[in-house]
Amino acid sequence: MITFNVRRRMSGLAWRRADRWRHREAAVRALLRMEQPTIVGAQEVLADQADAMRDALGARYRFIGRGHGPRGTGEGCPLFFDTERLDLVEWEQTALSEHSREPGSRSWGNLIPRIAVTALFRDRGTGLVFTAVNTHLDPFSSRSRIRSVEALLAMADPGPAILTGDLNAGEGSRTLRALLGDGSLRDAWTAAGERVTASVGTFANYRAPRPDRARIDWIVVTPDVGVERAAINAFRHGDVWPSDHLPVQAVVTVRTERARQ
Repeated sequence: MITFNVRRRMSGLAWRRADRWRHREAAVRALLRMEQPTIVGAQEVLADQADAMRDALGARYRFIGRGHGPRGTGEGCPLFFDTERLDLVEWEQTALSEHSREPGSRSWGNLIPRIAVTALFRDRGTGLVFTAVNTHLDPFSSRSRIRSVEALLAMADPGPAILTGDLNAGEGSRTLRALLGDGSLRDAWTAAGERVTASVGTFANYRAPRPDRARIDWIVVTPDVGVERAAINAFRHGDVWPSDHLPVQAVVTVRTERARQ
């Protein structure tokens, strides 16, 4: 599985070439065709970008999730999944705000609406059911991130659960201490039996990744989800970076039945 901030398409020519969607789209497509993950938790995705990603993944994939605006427009956090591996049981999109059922609502100091997409999947091979949560937390408001974490912890209970997202916070931050502190979730990177790549900052901004920068893109799992391998993918298509963020990947195994509520 992959968490991937794709970087939303920006209009106008003022943006540098590396940042333009038309310059990057082929690289995003090549990455997805190469990896073929069971799940992609994506962030900053506009509707046309979501369609391009699904097309690159192939006919057996579908996605769930809408834009974060009041009418479902704007950037979103879609969950893409392989329908040959997973059955979708149910899903919902929730506003990360005081009014979680009100699309487009904002609270806690975030300037734009923040959302989480939650899905209940059944593994077609094992029959085991698990929850997947995908989100993108606010980069500016620490209060918003902390309050959002409270909501995310509730979404991941009961497990097994997997949470993907651009959390805009690094290891040891207040946000991650709130998310991982009680042990109900753990960092897939540190839990992995094998780390295929070095740890580098995941917001590389179209430059060579640096080991002294923070991982702000995360896969976290409940203790009943095993993590075989993890990696930070510094793939380039020729000399083109797919995004200003690097995808984070993990091979995970759901090990137990879902707890009954």
